[in-house]
Order: sequence, then structure tokens, then C-alpha cells
Amino acid sequence: MGNKLPRKLEEKMQIVGEQIKLARLRRNLSIVQIAERAMVSVLTVSRVEKGLPTVAIGIFLRVLYALQLDDDFLGLAKDDLMGKALQDMGLKTRKRAAKKE
Repeated sequence: MGNKLPRKLEEKMQIVGEQIKLARLRRNLSIVQIAERAMVSVLTVSRVEKGLPTVAIGIFLRVLYALQLDDDFLGLAKDDLMGKALQDMGLKTRKRAAKKE
């Protein structure tokens, strides 16, 4: 797969970037202000807002922190509905251990 993300993931990254940009604009903050607060360059904040997949996840966290949205990150994979369903399926078919003699 290399450095290229599947199109579906690229689209999701772009959506996240746009949401971060809207959060900044709602707060009436400039890219320069966010860059200073996140201790990154203006170009890096611009890349975050474009949802570029080459930006490290730590940088995304710094920008979210600068916007006071870092707790939103804790919601990732929180519910894991598929994992819970798979786990439940495994529990239903689980057999008892043999009795020790």
C-alpha cells in the first residue's frame, strides 16, 4: 500500500481536516494563532486542515489541544461495535472446560 491511503480513508482525513478548520473559524482564531499554540508551523496547520495523511498523529493532537478539542480524540474506537459483536459471538459458542479428575 505504501504511502498512499485508500480513497475512502483519504476522504475521511479530508473531512476531519475540514472539521478542524471549522472549529478554528468558530473560535475566530487564525492559522497563525493555532500554529503558535500548537508549536508547529503555519504550513503544518494548513496541512492538518487539508487532512493530508502525511501529517503525524501527534501533530493532529497538538492542533486539537490548541483548539481545546483534545478530549475528542478519546472517542476513537471507543465503542468498537464490531469487536464487541465478535467477542459476543465467541462467548456464545464457548464450551466448558473438561472436568479434572
